[in-house]
Formats: sequence, structure tokens, C-alpha cells
Amino acid sequence: MGAKRQATRPRAATRIAGLGLGAAGLLMLLSGCSIESFGSKFGHFGWPGPGVSLQAHKMYDLWIASVVAALVVGIFVWGLIFWCVIRYRKRGDELPVQTRFNMPMEVLYTVTPILIVAVLFYYTAIVQTDVDKLSKNPDQVVEVVAFKWQWQFNYRDGMGKEANTVTSTVGSADVIPLLVLPVGEKIRFEETSKDVIHSFWVPELLFKRDVFPGSARNTFEVTLDKEGRYVGRCAELCGTYHAFMQFELVAVSKDQFTQFLDAKKQGATTQEAMTKIGKEPYAVTTEPLNTRRQSSSWNQSNTVAAGK
Repeated sequence: MGAKRQATRPRAATRIAGLGLGAAGLLMLLSGCSIESFGSKFGHFGWPGPGVSLQAHKMYDLWIASVVAALVVGIFVWGLIFWCVIRYRKRGDELPVQTRFNMPMEVLYTVTPILIVAVLFYYTAIVQTDVDKLSKNPDQVVEVVAFKWQWQFNYRDGMGKEANTVTSTVGSADVIPLLVLPVGEKIRFEETSKDVIHSFWVPELLFKRDVFPGSARNTFEVTLDKEGRYVGRCAELCGTYHAFMQFELVAVSKDQFTQFLDAKKQGATTQEAMTKIGKEPYAVTTEPLNTRRQSSSWNQSNTVAAGK
């Protein structure tokens, strides 16, 4: 009787393990059919949506797939824990059968995590390489110049420090700078800072890039695939008015971008050029912060008090 009971235990464990792996595989297949729709049902698992560039889509897919893999492993492990708690709960004073080791189980617990980490590392390396890849001939080159506490976007006629600036957009405390870019083209960013380290961040691009002072130029490329207006910020604490470093990314069609750039080259302001292509001339995703330099500033209050 005891031998028969012991013989059925491995078969039961095998069946349960098989069901667990089958359910995990089914979940992976279902999630793989539409990663974006699956992620949207769960709030994108902490990410700000699938993004608005080709590079963002690949990072989003990697993130969702990694979270799904973690959930599958977690469900499987918790299932085994609860199964052991129920299956091997105390049924009397008789001591359960004691085993010193289980070689297949130990091999499984050793090899499986290594395989999971190897697969995640492989796809991470592929996505990272693709995101950092630079083309030899980008369609547009934009020099991003950060300074306390604003942004300057220089549209360039080539790559590197030797290239010439065709036209520029500079932000101020009163006007949020607009970074107008075309969709469907390879856009190279060359970042530099005038003072301290800043950080170029558009949440919908799904990554941030530090902007370094000196001779270092942080260079990367994106290809936008969705028109729209998206808020941009400095994501590196850079001083007292760090929160004032805002800008807006405006993704437009190729024809509209050409019209915008031509208008800027002819001397039009950014707002005038935006009006010519039928777009709102000022930022719509954010607004200038209150500088508190008017009636409520400490300097003016002290001056008024001293006059009295």
C-alpha cells in the first residue's frame, strides 16, 4: 500500500508540473499575439504607453515580454508552493518520507533560471544595440543645447561640431520652446550642455539621455511614427529652476516640416512658422511655470517695506 502511494506521487507531481508549464506556455502565446493590447489592459505595467517611435516600440515589447515572463515564473512558483502545502500537510503523527535529494528537481531549479536570464539578456542586447545604432546618413540632424534653465534646438546641415546651424529655436521663461520634427525620417540628436549635466526626456520616447557639458556629445537617433504633441522635460536635478526646463515635441508630416523649416530659414519666428503650417503656435501639453518674480518676490517685498 505504501509503495503504491509512493509510486503515484511522482506521477501526480509530473501531471501538476505539466499543467503549470502548459498554462504558462498558453499565457505566453496569448500575450504574444498582441503585446500592445495586452499591456494596455494592465496599464502598460508602469510604462507610459507603447511610445511614438520605432525604437520605443521595441523597448516596449521587451518590457512587456519581460513582465509577462516574470508573472509566469511567479505564478508557477507560487503554484508549486501551495501544492506542496496542501499535498504534504500533516495528516497524523507519522513522519513523512524523507529524501536527501532529488537530482532532476535540483537540475531543473538550476538550469531553468540560467536559461531565463540568458534569454532575457539576449533580447535585451538586441534591443539595446538597435536603439543605440547610428545611421551613416540621417535625414535630419538636431543639436540639443541645454543651459540653466532652458533649451535651444539647432537644426543643422550636417553631423558633428563642424556642421552649420540652419535655424534655431530658443526657449524662455515666458515661452515653452517647440521641437518640431517630421515623422518617418531618421532624426539624429547631438546633445551638449553649456553648464551642468541636464537630461533630455520625452516620456513617449520611453528613454532619457543625459546632456553633458564640455566636449562630450551624447548622440542618438529616433524615427517618429506618430504625429502629435508631447511634453518634454529635464530629468536631471540641475539647480534652483530645474522644474522650469520644459519643452514640447511636435511631430508633424514631412511636408509640414519642410514648410516649417523653410519659413524659419526666411526669418519667421517659431510661432509664425507654426501658424503657416496650421498648427497651434504655442505649447499645448504644458505651460510656463510661475516664476514668482513679480509682486510676490522677496526682493520686491523688501523694497516696498524699506520704502515705507
